[in-house]
Amino acid sequence: MRAGDLLRQLDQRLLPPLTRAVARLGETSARSRVLTGTALASAAAVLLTAVWVGGDRAPVGDPTVGEVTRVGVVDGDSVPGYLRAAAADLAALPAGAPAPADGTYALVSLDSYLPPQRLATVLGDVSVSAVFGRVPLPGRQTEIVRIPALRVPDDVVAGMAALATRKDGEAADYRARAAATGDVELRQVYASGAEVAAAEAAAYRAGCACVYAAVVRAQPSALRAVASRRAVRAVDPAPEVRRLERTVFTPPLPEQRDVVRPPADTALPAPTTPAPGATTGTPAGSGRTPATTPSAPAVGESSEPAPIVIPSSPAPERIPESTAPPPAVATSPDTPGEAPAPSAGS
Repeated sequence: MRAGDLLRQLDQRLLPPLTRAVARLGETSARSRVLTGTALASAAAVLLTAVWVGGDRAPVGDPTVGEVTRVGVVDGDSVPGYLRAAAADLAALPAGAPAPADGTYALVSLDSYLPPQRLATVLGDVSVSAVFGRVPLPGRQTEIVRIPALRVPDDVVAGMAALATRKDGEAADYRARAAATGDVELRQVYASGAEVAAAEAAAYRAGCACVYAAVVRAQPSALRAVASRRAVRAVDPAPEVRRLERTVFTPPLPEQRDVVRPPADTALPAPTTPAPGATTGTPAGSGRTPATTPSAPAVGESSEPAPIVIPSSPAPERIPESTAPPPAVATSPDTPGEAPAPSAGS
């Protein structure tokens, strides 16, 4: 019962008897003391009731605050095991309810890197939220990006254009750092970064075959139809996902075949320990780690979310060389005989 309703009932029950008592008691001082005591008792009862009702209410708030859902793979996972688990989860989805009216979220992993124009054919008419991509340069670390894409392929093309602009800025920043440093090995690291960033910019500007996964939402029957298409490697349903901003998706790369593991960039110099006090830096968001960083590992957690790309992405800020870079996220193929294609995330 609401506090307002309870107070109204108290008024209806207490006030009429109190009024009748006032009429009978008259105006004598003794009777006034009785009236005062009765009024105080009534007020105390109302106050205690209000406190009791208010304290019985549950706190209002979002119970999911702070929770993060993860969908996909992390370093050390078995790729065949993940594919089998995704297929089993998809088969276990009920054909109808209790799926929400707008469907279930799912992570779609592709067999190969596709250009934006092929996505509509592969994904069909399911609702798309975002796509994942990277430029697959053999033997080089490249950044994994997440591009919001409600309209395919238009939003993907626009996101790639924004990426090309950002990568141009990163390449220029690397070149400026290479020219400013007197360390030969560090200059090589910066030159390698400029080369990779320039190649990424050119690829994205041309609408490259760089997309390898997508986040979609559809009914179970539509998700199974997507999974049956030739270019699709797996459809991993995530019925537990309710809010995308609290979900981290980490799809396997097409070249990962047995175990998810991060390799080194083959073009970077072998890791060395710099002299005491020596520090390095890289442009923000580049996804590359200089080999001379003394304490940073070759890769960061593969479960970290990929950066979101929007058409208005600004050029990266310059970071002074005294700032230690964040760890890059990388991954590589597991298929024997293939040229390695490391990435900035897995």
